[in-house]
Amino acid sequence: MWQELLSAIALVMILEGLPYFISPSAMRQALARIFTLPDHVLRSAGLTFMVLGVLLLFLVRRLL
Repeated sequence: MWQELLSAIALVMILEGLPYFISPSAMRQALARIFTLPDHVLRSAGLTFMVLGVLLLFLVRRLL
């Protein structure tokens, strides 16, 4: 179980770091735009990604 959890965290770190490595200037611009968004938009996006993540995890665990 710990191996799976740490592997998942490592993959998240890799995927999160990739855009910063590939194009730091574009990430800087994207982050500047994110800071201007209202709270309800950020909450909606966060909830959407969490729900999609749970659904994907469910599908992967059930189908594979």
